[in-house]
Amino acid sequence: MKKFFFSLDTVLNYKEQVLDGLKAEHARILAKVRECERTIETMEEEHRRCTIEFRNSRMSGMKICDIHTYENYLEALGIKIKKKYEELAKLQEKEEAKRNEVVEAKKETSSIDKLKEKKYKEYEKEVQKEEEQFIEEFVATKRAMARIVG
Repeated sequence: MKKFFFSLDTVLNYKEQVLDGLKAEHARILAKVRECERTIETMEEEHRRCTIEFRNSRMSGMKICDIHTYENYLEALGIKIKKKYEELAKLQEKEEAKRNEVVEAKKETSSIDKLKEKKYKEYEKEVQKEEEQFIEEFVATKRAMARIVG
């Protein structure tokens, strides 16, 4: 019997390579999202810490130039945090789009893979039929030979 051959193997291999590439891109984007979230956390923690420090220093009395320095720093930090949130939103959109691409590529790969499995099962049934036919012919020949000899 001839060896199993699936005509769409090259397409399946290509689709699997594309899927692997998309998964890697998705993982890189996810890493950027996590990094951006950590940066925001750090910046917000710095903002809280500085606000508390500013409040405590004001209670004990401060120079006006120090008050302005604190206020300017907190305002600049707030702007940076807002920009980071905007960056995070863009990264999350990018991640969702890439995730959708991965899902679509997975569907394509999966459908071809299922077709391959179906064709392989058909191939196995055909092999089994041929083997059974061979055995039947062998037994029939053996009986015929036994009649001739006996």
